[in-house]
Amino acid sequence: MFGYIAINKAEMKFRDFDIYQAYYCGLCKVLKEKYGKAGQITLSYDMTFLIVLLSGLYEPDAAESHVSCIAHPFQKHTARVNDFTSYAADMNLILSYYKCLDDWQDERKKKAYISAHFLQAKVRELQKLYPEKVSLIADRLQLISAYEKQNEQNLDRMAGLFGEIMSEIFAYRQDEWETSLRKFGFFLGKFIYLMDAFEDIDDDLANECYNPLKEAYKREDFNDYCKQILTMMIAECSREFEKLPILTHAEILRNILYSGVWCRYEAVCEKRRKALEGEQK
Repeated sequence: MFGYIAINKAEMKFRDFDIYQAYYCGLCKVLKEKYGKAGQITLSYDMTFLIVLLSGLYEPDAAESHVSCIAHPFQKHTARVNDFTSYAADMNLILSYYKCLDDWQDERKKKAYISAHFLQAKVRELQKLYPEKVSLIADRLQLISAYEKQNEQNLDRMAGLFGEIMSEIFAYRQDEWETSLRKFGFFLGKFIYLMDAFEDIDDDLANECYNPLKEAYKREDFNDYCKQILTMMIAECSREFEKLPILTHAEILRNILYSGVWCRYEAVCEKRRKALEGEQK
């Protein structure tokens, strides 16, 4: 359920891409330093977006270093780190842990069990730092799991639960921007949940797994129907974003909100179009 909030590289300036990549590498670096390789593999574009958003809003001091990694062992990259990098790493780990726990409890995935086992001790420490956030995340994910077992098809209810999770994560501080950040996170969370369901619908139906779009999939205009709902979610995000006094990294954030979030949607639609053409031959 992660990785949908990414850039559209083809429409991004080189300098903006370098800055974004530096934040991404910075998150990877901090995940490894704080949580080892088990934490590093939880790296996501979604939490990189959170770092860029909070950095653009609060403009903290940042430290840069040059690092190499497994993905690029022979070429060093710039890693940019600030206070929000550590926060995003913590949130990333919490989300990943409970997702693994859910996958083990519901589907008995051994890989998920092993991952949850390695992350468990770290999450217990994070519970002391973020008791309210961890409690809410765990509670909403448990509710999502319970409703899935009941085959709940109310899209607003299901997406709203994940929206509440992201709302809590985006509310970094109790200040004048908290309300907008919470609303932003809420609708972004709904978008992520629905986009995940949209991408997985074919496999879920084939494997007889839960999907909140099961009934909607019967519509002839299924793709357009889903895009309309997803557009409404991003429109609400954009409305809250434009209320925030963000100048730093504004173009990067707009690239993601107005273009990047649709890359996976278009890729899924193209894949289905080709599959349909193959069936008709």
